[in-house]
Amino acid sequence: MKRIAYLLILAIILSSCASSKKLMEKGNYDAAINKAVKQLRKKPDDSKEAEILDRCYRIANERDLERIKFLKLENNPNNYDEIFTLYSSLKNRQSMVRTVLPINLNGRYIEYEYVDYDAEIVTAKGLAADYFYENAQKLMKLDTKEAYRQAYDELGKASEYSGGQFPNLDNMMEECRVKGMSRAIVLVNNMTVLNIDPLFEEDLLEINTDNLESQWVEYHFRHLNEDINYDYTIYVNLESIVVSPDNVKETDKMYNKKVEDGFEYVLDARGNVMKDTAGNDIKIPKYKTLSCTVIETEQLKSVRIDGNVEFLSNNPRKLIKREPIGAENVFNHRSARAVGDVNALDEEAQQLIKSEFIPFPTDMEMIFNTTQTLKPAIQDALYRNRRVIL
Repeated sequence: MKRIAYLLILAIILSSCASSKKLMEKGNYDAAINKAVKQLRKKPDDSKEAEILDRCYRIANERDLERIKFLKLENNPNNYDEIFTLYSSLKNRQSMVRTVLPINLNGRYIEYEYVDYDAEIVTAKGLAADYFYENAQKLMKLDTKEAYRQAYDELGKASEYSGGQFPNLDNMMEECRVKGMSRAIVLVNNMTVLNIDPLFEEDLLEINTDNLESQWVEYHFRHLNEDINYDYTIYVNLESIVVSPDNVKETDKMYNKKVEDGFEYVLDARGNVMKDTAGNDIKIPKYKTLSCTVIETEQLKSVRIDGNVEFLSNNPRKLIKREPIGAENVFNHRSARAVGDVNALDEEAQQLIKSEFIPFPTDMEMIFNTTQTLKPAIQDALYRNRRVIL
């Protein structure tokens, strides 16, 4: 049924992009029929569209009936699904065309004989369901992941076609799902001389798997059950962790600022206060220079973690892929103290002297903070190589 729906959708899409004549010339008969039917609903006496519809309808039916005849003659149980699809197409095509009958074909109105396909559809559908159910049982006996996956799909079709009438169908599908699943366990392997808190490893593997997992692949980041046999092991190898020492750097900077500091009288050559035209004493601003030294302290500490992500298959045991990863975390803090008149400072320096010296983070705190950049690197490596997990 899904295939039938797909073909109908495809026919509609194609018919919306080209004329019925062009679709017919390309052999897209169902799309041409769909287009012609739409046109005839608008203009029932359109003889050109009627002619295209008549020709495509006859050709498409003849093609499908000949294919059905061949498939039946071949007598292969695997053919019943296609036979079911073809009969369903014949029925759907007939139902669509009947909405515009009778059609005006060169001045004469014609009808098509109604054909009841239901019995053939029911028979083919039932035989297809039987085949899928029986073939799924055979596939399950092969006891391989590929066979279980195929059996799962065929049991799904058996359920769809039969309405879930077969015995033990849900249990069989669940068995196929479980046995057809590929499972990968992701583990952190600390290869450095440092003893790392287990919480760091747990945090490192808090990874979103939405873009990793598929119908037949799932990732585990811890052992859920000792009885699970993992098909793949992915090691996040931490090969090197380098933490720098606490580094303190001090720099001095002098700030000078000229500010107004009262006024003074303007004197003439005799030492008398000069007057303006209104008789007032002439005064001018007096200035002074403010000075302040800012001693800035920069605290710097960094950590660098390097390693790789290894993808291994467990049966047989072999290395599939190795990809390098790395991340860095930098602690940088600036503070300052002022010596002198702080009014000499600009706005940036005023803000800086409000900041105080703080304790350096510990080495383990630095390592923990690196997860913010290391975790995305791990997730990117898993995503880029997701297709090696089959």
